[in-house]
Amino acid sequence: MKMKSIELVEQLQADVRQLILTTGYLQSERQADVVTQPATGKWSVVQVLEHLNSYGRYYLPALETSVRKGRHPSREWYHAGWLGDYFTRIMRPAEDGQVKNKMKAPKEHRPTPNLDAKAVMETFLEQQRLLLELLEQAKSKDIGHIRTPISLSRFIRLKTGDTFRFLVAHEQRHFTQIQRTLVVVKESKGKFPIAHQVA
Repeated sequence: MKMKSIELVEQLQADVRQLILTTGYLQSERQADVVTQPATGKWSVVQVLEHLNSYGRYYLPALETSVRKGRHPSREWYHAGWLGDYFTRIMRPAEDGQVKNKMKAPKEHRPTPNLDAKAVMETFLEQQRLLLELLEQAKSKDIGHIRTPISLSRFIRLKTGDTFRFLVAHEQRHFTQIQRTLVVVKESKGKFPIAHQVA
C-alpha cells in the first residue's frame, strides 16, 4: 500500500471521528439494550467497547511513546510494511460490513459481562480523542520510520503508520459487530431495530 502520508493520517482521523459520532448514538440507547448479550456467550455492545478499551490501554501509550520519540520529519509518501498491511487487511471489515476472518480474542482482552455502560463509553470516547491527538502529532513525523511494538509480542515492531491503521481497522471491525448486536437485541425484544452508520 502506497499513499500520501498526510492523506493517510487525515483518512484515519475521519474514521475515528465517525466512531466517536456513532458512540454518541450508542450513549442515547436504552441501557438494557447495550448491556444485553444477544445470545449465550456473545458479547453485549458494552462488552465490545470494553474489548476495544483493553486494546487502547496498550496501544495508545505505545503510540504516544513512538510519536514522541520520532526524530525524522514526515515524508510525502507512506509505504506500508508487508506485515502491517497484512494485519490491517485481515482485520478491516469488507465494504458491505461483513467480517470474513473470524478471530478469537486473547484471554486478557475478553471483557466481563458486568460492566458500567456509562463508564465504558466515556473511556472509549476519551481514548478516541487521544487517538485523534496522536494522529495530529504524527502529521509532522515520519511514521514509516518510527516503529511500535504490537500487543501479541513486543519483539514484533510495526511501522507506526501501520499500527495506527491496524488499531482503527480493529475498531471498525467491532463497530460492525455492535451494529449486528443491537439489531438482534432489539428484535428479540420486539422492537424495530435501528441501524447506525459505522465507519
